[in-house]
Formats: sequence, structure tokens, C-alpha cells
Amino acid sequence: MNDEVFNYQSLSSDDLFQKLQTRETGLHSEEFLERQKKYGKNQLETKNQESKIISFLKNFTSLMALLLWIGGLVAILSGTFELGLAIWLVNIINGVFSFVQENRAQNASEALKNMLPSYARVVRDGIEQKILAEDLVPGDILLIEEGDKISADARILLSTDLQVNQSALTGESNPVHKNAKLVTDTDTTALEADNLVFAGTTVANGSARVVVTKIAMKTEFGKIAKLTQTVADDKSPLQKEVDRLTKQISVIAMAVGIFFFLSAIFFVKEPIAQTFIFSLGMIVAFIPEGLLPTITLSLAMAVQRMAKKNALVKKLASVETLGETTVICSDKTGTLTKNEMTIRNIWTPKKEYRLTGLGYAPVGQVLLHGKEARAEQDADLNWILRGATLCSNAHINNPNTDNPNYEVLGDPTEACIEVAAQKAGIDLDDNSLNNYRLKELSFDSDRKRMTTFNHLSNPIDGKSTASFTKGAPQEILELSSRIHDNGSIRPLSDSEKSAILRANDAYAQNGLRVLALSLRLYDDDSDVERATVTDTEVDMIFMGLLVMQDPPREGVEEAVAKCHDAGIQIIMMTGDYDLTAVSIAKSIGIVTTDQPRVISGRILEEMSDQELQEALKGQVIFARIAPEQKFRIVTNLQTLGHVVAVTGDGVNDAPALKKADIGVSMGITGTDVAKESADMILTDDRFTSIVTAIEEGRTIYSNLRKFLSYIFNSNTSEAVPSAFFLFSKGLLPLPLTVMQILAIDLGSDMIPALGLGTEEAEEGVMNRPPRARNDRLINPKLLVKSFLWYGGLEAALAMLAFFFVYVLHGQLNGVLAGSGPVYREATTMTLGAIIFSQIAQVMNCRTKTQSIFKRGFFTNRTINLGIGIEVVLFALLSYLPFLNGLFNTAPINLVEWGILLLCPIIIFLIEEVRKAWLRSRSK
Repeated sequence: MNDEVFNYQSLSSDDLFQKLQTRETGLHSEEFLERQKKYGKNQLETKNQESKIISFLKNFTSLMALLLWIGGLVAILSGTFELGLAIWLVNIINGVFSFVQENRAQNASEALKNMLPSYARVVRDGIEQKILAEDLVPGDILLIEEGDKISADARILLSTDLQVNQSALTGESNPVHKNAKLVTDTDTTALEADNLVFAGTTVANGSARVVVTKIAMKTEFGKIAKLTQTVADDKSPLQKEVDRLTKQISVIAMAVGIFFFLSAIFFVKEPIAQTFIFSLGMIVAFIPEGLLPTITLSLAMAVQRMAKKNALVKKLASVETLGETTVICSDKTGTLTKNEMTIRNIWTPKKEYRLTGLGYAPVGQVLLHGKEARAEQDADLNWILRGATLCSNAHINNPNTDNPNYEVLGDPTEACIEVAAQKAGIDLDDNSLNNYRLKELSFDSDRKRMTTFNHLSNPIDGKSTASFTKGAPQEILELSSRIHDNGSIRPLSDSEKSAILRANDAYAQNGLRVLALSLRLYDDDSDVERATVTDTEVDMIFMGLLVMQDPPREGVEEAVAKCHDAGIQIIMMTGDYDLTAVSIAKSIGIVTTDQPRVISGRILEEMSDQELQEALKGQVIFARIAPEQKFRIVTNLQTLGHVVAVTGDGVNDAPALKKADIGVSMGITGTDVAKESADMILTDDRFTSIVTAIEEGRTIYSNLRKFLSYIFNSNTSEAVPSAFFLFSKGLLPLPLTVMQILAIDLGSDMIPALGLGTEEAEEGVMNRPPRARNDRLINPKLLVKSFLWYGGLEAALAMLAFFFVYVLHGQLNGVLAGSGPVYREATTMTLGAIIFSQIAQVMNCRTKTQSIFKRGFFTNRTINLGIGIEVVLFALLSYLPFLNGLFNTAPINLVEWGILLLCPIIIFLIEEVRKAWLRSRSK
């Protein structure tokens, strides 16, 4: 029995039973055991989970972490055991912090398994039995009814008013009507077949007897699980950039170390052993020990800020990825739209009503010519809404104080009729009680309509019994010969029929869903008992059209405009129909052309990757597409060099969410599978929150560059004193010790650097395109500005402070003392000059061209705290005897404090002049 690829929808019952080797009375126990040995359990296979130990250790094996391990070892070899130990401790703390932050992410397959039900009802040995869902095998006769989750893919044998919610698989928000009729169209796919049901979907209404065709990984659900599992976790753009940055820093540090080593050997003629130890110390000076923890902490703080803006980020590095996003592939239902069907218009040949208010809350009005219309004053409006409500089975649960969300029971397209009736002033309880139902002719996909029979408390045209039929406009119109017009019934003219069809076409072309309502009257209730489809749905009285739409979310149009201003392309990928997708895309500005290209799933199947990539370069909408096709679209966008964000909420979105550079799941409507596959979860389901997150991501990258500029300034000022020492051939003592370098890198610089990571976005951050993929964190401009310009200026001030102490003590003549109180005071001044210069540098780095006077000195509390800690730390290093001995420092006097206070003023004013010049040049 080969069930890998087979059109079960096209088999007759006899052929189906023969193919599956089963019968109406189900499998025998012996057959079940044999098949379970062959096919295994009805369970999704899970990818081998990475052990927690390996996951933990990975945080200590990144390139930057390895550089810090090496840096610590170098420090120990150079005789500074305390420095090496401190560097290693920083590495350990950072690794533990990263592991704790990211340990919340779990495997998507576990969520997929949780969506399948635990039990199923089957017929075996001719007896109905309740079994574990994992024990289902192909050929089992499965019984399903309203509220059940379906455990396997199956073919319907017998059904009663069956509706199945397939949104998890297809993305369609409306339940699908199912039946047992044979599907003869060979172009109909499995998901489009009305006689097939699928694992992971839910029975919204009715019941059915089905035969299991596929289980476990062979099901449509299993295919999605397999596709999701095949996607390997790749490094984020930020992680790749940090790796690249680490290599650059390593090259710079090694180059500096080799330069000083060769200079000392060939020019200064120092002993090799001493030169080697000195060069190792220079390498340590150029390794930014605080880089990795600062990046981690900056990202963690960004995650906290984003959580307050309704975006939960599961992986720290994903925050910055958003800032690089060039394309957003967005689902429609629930993301761009509210996933709440709303009646927008009610139409008759003489009247067009407009309804205000969105969603399932009964808040809004029915307007006619701009004025409110009420059901009790308008006969047409009254009976259209009363009849449509009576001809519906869906209901809306009113919210309570604990749950403000409205809950829909049944078909959303029927539920929204109740809301419209309430807006017109109709009491729903009174309507159903006084116009009670007598009988129902259920909807089926061939008739495309349903009919209910009701006893009327207020007769129409003297008749107290009526049937209301609701369905597709064309079919209803063909069966109608009269019209209900302002309380009276008269013949329906050909011109009116043409007007009705034109109105229907106009609404449909705008992506709106249209239902027609008709009426038939009877003398009394006894006429209903023998009524059939044939004698009821004929010679009907046309009442009007109900026009509905899943409305766009509030603010989504503005968010789309922001994305376009930011150079981000938005591509809609939906399981819905072409017209609906185009209508929404146009209304919210995703596409701007009158006739955008729409590619359906069937067209996409026939396209090569090259043809698809060409299509992706223009404005395009994808409609009626399958999960694997979403995956393919994302893959081809990445091939074109795009950084892709994908939004989704269903199981069908999971593969694309996993494949994307950043997957974004809905928090309210999203399935567990979508949430686990995604990198970020929107707790409010709003597309606008994505735009906010993108702005945050762009700001983070800009702040990381500010941070690098800040720490490189101090790197130069740390290296230059050592160069003076080396090339003075013993005339000059070491102006800055290795422990003092450690005090700067891991002490005074850390909190201000972290403050730069929390800096607010600069003006215009969303008015420029995403940064180029080849735009590196470290570029020549940053190196020149940091190392040569401000680093050189800072180094000059540090050396002047060093010599100032010897001048102050009258010891500048001859060889300067390399030990004793004056020497320690001089190194303290060198250290202080660098720390105080960094105070100005952190303020300068906060903006690219904007004056700090406009940004505000006290708008970043973390930086202000860091500056305060810098000053306090320097005072402690200067005046505590214990720290004097450890860091080779000494107390300084008021004159020397005055000199140190001049350092930040000089650097700050120079930068303000430069920024003013840049602003004037840009104007």
C-alpha cells in the first residue's frame, strides 16, 4: 500500500477501501498491529535536541570569547596574573548571562506535537472505540464531530453539515465546508479538496465518518514539521559582524604587538625576553575586554525596551537583525487585518447603507445618506438584518471584565451579521425568541447557500411563516423572481437584476465578500414540515446584499508608509484569494500600482527560481500559496541578498518563519508552532509593532558603532604612553601600567559604554534605506577618527598630564624617576587624563552631527551614572591605600584636579565645532 503520493479525493468508496485495504466496519485488531509495525506511531518525529551543556559551552567559544581567553592567557604570561584572571572572569559572566537570556527558546517540533489531540474515536472490529491518537494507522475508520481536533489526514465517507477550520494549515480565516462527494477535477490539490480533512485542523461544525489515509510525518501537517526541522539555525547578521569585528580587532592588536616587538628589537635594541613581554602587554591593551559584555547587555536592555513596546525577542542578536531588514514578507489575516469579519455595506437596488465601527464589538452606526438608520424605522433594513441573523448559526460571546476580547462561536462571516443587527438597534435575544426556527436546510458547496424556516411574530405581507436563504449572490438571484421593497413585495425587473450583479461585481473587485439574502413566505408552519431544497429555494423574494470585509488593523497604513520611507519592501503572502489580497494591499499602501502582479500557488509551482527572483524585484502579491511555497519565496529573497523578516501566526507559516533572517509571530492569534519557530513575538499582533522594532534594531547598530568609537579612543591613549616608554630607551618610565589599563577597560569605560548602547534613536533613522550588507561596524572613517584624531588628542593630553607632575615637582631635568611617590602621582594623572577625556568622548559619541546641547546632557541616565562612577572610581584609585598599592596610584592635589577638569572641556569643544561645521555643510 503506497500512500506517499496519491489522489485519495478522486477515488470512489470501493476503490478507496481497496486501496487502503479496509472496510466500513474498520480494521481488525490483528490488522492494526501489523500496520503499526509497518507505519509506526502517529507521532511527529523530532530533531535531536542539542544538549544544554553544548548550548551552554557555545557561549564561550565565539571568536570574541576565544580572543578574551587568549587575552587573559597573554596577560598571565606577561606577569599580570590579576589582569588575566579578571579578563577570564568577564568572559565567564558574559557567557552565563547570554545562556540565561536565550535559554527560553524551545524546539518548534514540540509545539507541533502539542497541537495534535491525545485521543481519537475509531471503529475497529465493528465497534466504536476510544484510542490514543498515536495509535491511529492508515485504514482506520475515524469519527469526528464539532470541537474535535483531527488526528490524521483522512477521506470523508459520510458527513453532516461538516465545517473544518483549516487556518493552521492554509491561513484562511473562514471554516471550510466539507462533504463526501467525489472530486473529479485533477487540478484540485489535496488542501483544496472538499472531501479531505487534515491532521492539526479543527471541526468547527457538524460531524463526519472518515477513513485515515496518512499519519505522522506523511500528513500535510507532518510535511510542515519536516520542512521546519530541516532549517538549520544560522548566525544572525550581528553575530557574523561581531565575528568579523573580532578578526579585525585581532589583526589590529597583533599588528600593534608585532610593530612594537620589531621596533624594540631593531631600533631600541631591547632584550628579546623583555620586548616579548612588553609586546604581549600592548596586545592586551588593544583587546577591548568590555566589548562582548557591553554588546550582550546592550541587546538585553533593548529586548527589555522592546518588550514594553509589545515585541518579545527570544534571541538577543535578533534585535539588531531587524535594523538590517530589507524585505518584510507578511501574512494578511490577523497581521495586516484584524481577522474580524465586519459588515461594511448593506445594498438594495434603491438604497446603500454604510456601517461604521470595526470588529465584533457592537459599536457603530448604520448610515443612509449620512444619517443614522434604525431597524424599527426602515422596513428593508429591519428584515434584511433580522432574516440574515435568523439564517445563521454563529454567535458572539460578550466579553467580561477579565477577558475584553469577543469570542466567535461558528463561522465569522455569520457572526458579523449579529454585530450589524445590533448596530441597527435589533435585540438579538428578542429576534431569535419571537421568530423561532422551525427547520434548517444546511449549506453545501454545490448549492452555495443555506435556508432556515422561522415562525414570525410580526408577519410579512400577512404571512407568519418564512424561509430565509443566504448564499452566493448569483445563485440567489437566479432563484429570485420578486423583491422586498420598502415593506412591500413586487416583481423583480431585469434592470434591477443587472444592477444587483453590477453591484456584486464592484464589491468583489474591491476584495469584499458579498452574501445575498432572499425570502419565501408560507401560509402556516405546517407547510414547512414537507419542504425540500427543490420546492423551497425557488421563486424567492430578493432582499439585499450584505457586504463584508476583514478590515485592516488600526495604524497599519501608517506603518506600511514608514517601511517604504525606510527603504523596506513589503510582500504579502496569503492563503486567501487574489481579489481580497489585492484589495487589502492597495488599501494599506503595500502596492502602489493599479494592477500589481499577483502570483497564485499554481502559477508559482510552474515558475523557475530565476523567474521567481525576477518577479520579486517588483511589486508582487502571493495568494493561495502553500507553506512550502512561502519557504521557497523566502529562500529566493535571501539568494538575492535580502535580509528577510517574515510574519505569521499559523502552522503553515512555521517553515518560512524558521527560514527567515528573523521570524515574527503573532502573540494573541499565533499558534504555539508559529511562536516557537519565530525569533520575535508580537504580544499585540500589530504590524505597527514590527516597525517600532525595526527602528530599535537600526538604533542598536548605530549605538554599537558609537560604542566602538568610544573604546577605540581610549585604546590609542592607552598605547601611546607605552610607545613613549619603549622609544625613550630608558629615559622615560612607563606612564600607564597594565593594571591601570584594566581599570579603564573594565572599570571606568564599562557603564558609559553601556549607556551608549541605550541611546535613543537619532532623527531620520527611519528615513533612510537599510544599511548595506558590506557596511562594516569598523570602517576606515571610524578608525581614522577614533585612533588618529580623538585617540591621538586624548593621548597627547594624557602625556601632558604625566609630564605636568614632574614639572610640578621640579623633576623634569634628566632621567625621570620610575618609582616612588612622584612617579605614582604621574601615572595617576595619566590615568585621570584618559578617564576625564573619555567623559567628553562619551558625550561626543552620543550623536553623529546633532549638538549635545540639543540632545540634552542629562537625557541618558545610564551615561550620567557612568560618568559619576568614573569620577568616584578615579577618586578611590587615587586615595585608597589598598588600591594605591594594587594599581600603582597616589593622591593628587587640587591643581592637578583642575588640570584633569580641563581635559574633557577641550575635547568636547573641539567636537562641537566639528559637528557645527558638518551641519552647516549639509545645509
